[in-house]
Amino acid sequence: MRFRQLDKIIELVPGGKIVAVRQVRADEDYLRDHFPFFPVMPGVLMLEALFQASCWLIRATEDFENSLLVLREAKNVRFADFMEPEQLLQISAEILKLDDESVSIKATGVKGDTVAVSARLLIGKSNLKSKNPDLSALDEFVRESMRMQFEQLTSDCRTGRPSVEALN
Repeated sequence: MRFRQLDKIIELVPGGKIVAVRQVRADEDYLRDHFPFFPVMPGVLMLEALFQASCWLIRATEDFENSLLVLREAKNVRFADFMEPEQLLQISAEILKLDDESVSIKATGVKGDTVAVSARLLIGKSNLKSKNPDLSALDEFVRESMRMQFEQLTSDCRTGRPSVEALN
C-alpha cells in the first residue's frame, strides 16, 4: 500500500485482535493543506488506519489466503478527537464475525486515554483468480508482497502465532 497508515503492529492474536500504532509526523505532506493553521490528520486517514490494521488481522488469521481485502461498509463511524503532529494513535481491532466472503470488525483508535475514532467495518475477501483464472500468479505476487510488509510491521510483536517466515 502506498499510503501505509501503520508504523508497527505491537500485539496480534490471529482470529481475535490486533493492536497497532501510528505516529503523526510533522513532515507529512497532507498537513500543509489540511487546516494549515491547525494541522491535523484527516479523519479519512484515521479510518484508513483502522481498516489497514483490520486487514492485517484478517491476513494473519487466514494465513494470507485472500489477495484482496476491500472495505465494503463502515458503520457507526465516530470521530471524537483530532490527531496533531507528533501524537500517537493506538489502533485496536477485533473480529466480530468471519465467513467465506467477509469479516465484521470492531475497531478503535485511541490517543492517550481518549478514543479519537471508532467504527464497525465490513471487509470483503476475494482473490483475483475468482474473476479471471489467468490472474492467479498476480494473487500470489500480492500475497507475497503482503507477507513482506507484515514482517516489517510485526518485528518485535507480541503474537499468539509464529512469524510468517517460520510458517513457510
